[in-house]
This record gives sequence, structure tokens and C-alpha cells, in this order.
Amino acid sequence: MATFEPVIGLEVHAQLLTQSKLFCGCKVLVGQEANTAICPVCLGLPGALPVLNAAALRLATRAALALDLDIQQTSVFARKNYFYPDLPKGYQISQFEQPYSLRGHLDFDVDGQWKRAGITRIHMEEDAGKNLHGRGSDSAVDLNRAGTPLIEIVGDPDLRSSAEAAAYLRTLREILMFIGVNDGNLEEGSFRCDANVSIRKVGEEKLGTRVELKNINSFRFVQKAIDVEIARQKAVIEGGGKVAQETRGYDAEQNRTYSLRSKEEAHDYRYFPDPDLPLVRIEDALLADEKGHLPELPQAVRKRWLSEGLPESAVVTLTAHPAYVRFIEEVRAAGPSAPLPLGKIANFVQTEVLRGATVHGLSATFTVTPIQVRCILDLVAVGTISGKQAKELLSLVEGTDHDPAALARERGMEVVTDSSALEATLTRLIAQNPKQADGLRAGKAQLAGFFVGQVMKETGGSADPKLVAELLAQLIAK
Repeated sequence: MATFEPVIGLEVHAQLLTQSKLFCGCKVLVGQEANTAICPVCLGLPGALPVLNAAALRLATRAALALDLDIQQTSVFARKNYFYPDLPKGYQISQFEQPYSLRGHLDFDVDGQWKRAGITRIHMEEDAGKNLHGRGSDSAVDLNRAGTPLIEIVGDPDLRSSAEAAAYLRTLREILMFIGVNDGNLEEGSFRCDANVSIRKVGEEKLGTRVELKNINSFRFVQKAIDVEIARQKAVIEGGGKVAQETRGYDAEQNRTYSLRSKEEAHDYRYFPDPDLPLVRIEDALLADEKGHLPELPQAVRKRWLSEGLPESAVVTLTAHPAYVRFIEEVRAAGPSAPLPLGKIANFVQTEVLRGATVHGLSATFTVTPIQVRCILDLVAVGTISGKQAKELLSLVEGTDHDPAALARERGMEVVTDSSALEATLTRLIAQNPKQADGLRAGKAQLAGFFVGQVMKETGGSADPKLVAELLAQLIAK
């Protein structure tokens, strides 16, 4: 039996975060009443002329720069001709022979191993509408989405497993979110993927017959769909058949792929330059501006934080969303001249602040501000409050604009550092708990935690635990 290897290339459609559509002034709406954001351009009415959205061009340029593509400063929009109910013009405005960017790459991590996959091109295009089925015996068309600006990121066939495909997608999504181009929302379809899958005998250079898996909306389903399709193609070939070039869907409930239609070739779409749109020109000023303001990419943030001693597990969690990174950097910048160690900030944000955080797309909501968090951590750093009191203070300021320092003073939340009072408390506790005291004298160091805990309990968590431990050691040694 021959040994086969998969060959996978991904085509990702990412919706650009503009307020209006690609060629008209209609607003980009999600989840609104059907056909409430349309105009003659969306409907493809005779005489309606498209005008390119400048904000979409800027975001598309930013994406290409972040993925290291060569910007083509002159490009052409073309008409991609096909008939489908959700395409009222009978064609889609896209780019074909002269896209705005060519040849880039994406580096991604798969189980600790770094891989690089090429990117053939990124081009701009408009989205189609949406067919609505299940309305009795009828179907309807919602054109709110028609004309929404997209970029299509066409990957080279460099991936060799479903795990690589999922890692590629996660990394690409992170980058687009960090640079503010796309909100990464798979459920709403603003980030969606088509996977081109073929197999060939190991050692062969020639590619096998390609099957396109259409519109898969989760990373888990991408992996499952690719694995199922690889197994199906192997079974076809090993059974003496030939894989047909076609477009297939994925049924998650039955974990199978199914045929949608025979796969069209480029010439079937009869591409030709759109006569209603002039050449697209990316001016030097726009290019320089986007290069100069390209934000730090997620992998660069991770590398920087790791170099500052942050554990990898914390780095992974805190760079999962660009808003988390911004929050931490704002906490660092909010304090006085004396800096706080990144580890102190990261630990508090991860364990306490993120519990109350909610995210949707690129937006995130926190129950406290970076300034409030920095104030609390500064109070801990100078010994005004303890770590336990910091958590209590956080709960008191959540959802308010209260100053943590003022609130700590009002509530009498100050660390007890009166050595004589703490020593008296410890002396009493040692006398009341002779068994634990004898054990501690005998070398059972873990029993120190019992006495420190008792003091913290009696002082309502306001004692300085370090001072308590030092006094305890002195009293036990007597």
C-alpha cells in the first residue's frame, strides 16, 4: 500500500473593520433586520456606480505589510462572473490578474516547532449576500452583507497536516486582530476559511487533484474536516478510483464531507477589468504612514515578555487578545517613575482582573481601569496593604471610579507592622497550640504556615506576613 502525504493550502476571507461597505456608503451591519442596509449599488441596479472605500484600502494595505507581502502600488478590480441568488449583479467585484499585494509568508508554531508557509497573494473583494432557507417551502435573500469589504488571503500549498492548518489559522487571526484589521469572529463569519486539500505519494513532486472544503467556521472543524477529507481521498485512490476536482462541504454532526458542486477553474469566471472602477493606486504617503504605525505583532510581544522573565503559560494567556496586552501595558505606564516588575502586574491581571473581563471581537470590557490596578499594586509594593487586602480592595473598586488609595484609608486597610502587638499575638498562639509549636521546633517547617495563618485571621488579613514569619522564627528559637 502506497504511503500518501496531504498537501493543504488555505484561502481565508477576512472582513475589514470599516463602518461602510467597499463600494458604497451603506453601513456594515451584523444581525440586523434583513435588507435594511442596501442601496442601488448593493442591489446592482442599472446606472449605479461603485466608489472605492478609502478606509478599506488602508486596512488592506496594513494587513499585507504585517504579513510581509510586496505591495503593488497599482492594482485592478475585476468582475468575477457567476450566477447565484445572493449576487444581484451577476458578478462579484474582486481582483485577479493584478492584485494589490503578492508573495508573503506566515510563521507559526505547531507543538513547539516553528513552520513557515508562503502566501501567494492578498486581494480585496466584496462579499456576497446571504441565502435564508427554511421559511416554509421558500428561500429568501438578505443583501445586508452584500458589498461588505473583504480581503482574501491565498496561502501556498505548504501545509502537511490538519494541525498545521489550524495553527496557521490561529496565528493569522491573531495578527489581523492585533493590527485592528479584523475582529476574528468565526461565528459571525467575519473570519472564515476554505481549505484546498489533496494527497500524493510521498516523494512525488506533482500535486494531486485538489478538493476545496468550503466555509468552515471553527478551528476544531477545520482539523476534523481536513482529516476526514484526507481519509476519503485515500480510500478513493486505494479503491482504484480517481479523486474528482470539486467543492465539498463539511457535516459536523456526521463528521463527513459531501459534494456541493464541481470545482470551477479561473477561466470559468470570465474575469475582466471592471469598467466602472479606475486603477487602484496606493500612494507613497499612505504606504509610509501604515509602515510607520504598524503595531507590535503578537509574536513580538510574546518574545519581549518572555525576555522579561514572564512564564510561557502566562504569556500565552495574556496575549490571547490584543485588549489584554493593551491593559497590561497601560498598567505599566500608569504608575510613578518607579517601575513595577512585569511579573507582579501579569500575575494580578491574570488571576484577578481577567475573571471579570468579557470580550467580543476586538472589544473588551474590564471591571477596573489600568490606573486603579496600578494604584492597588503600588500600595502592595510599598507595604501599605497586603496581597490579600489587594484582592479585597479590587472587589471594592470594581465597576466604580473610586480611588483605591483613598478607599484603603477610609476602610483602615493598612498592614499591621507593630512588632510588639504581633509578637504578643504570636506568644499567645504558641501557648494555645503547644503540639504545633513543638512540631515546628522539631523541624516541621510547614507548621509555620499554621501560625502565620492564625495571625492573618485574627488581624483580618492586615498583618505583614513576612514580618509575622520573622517574629515567629525568633520566638520558636527561644
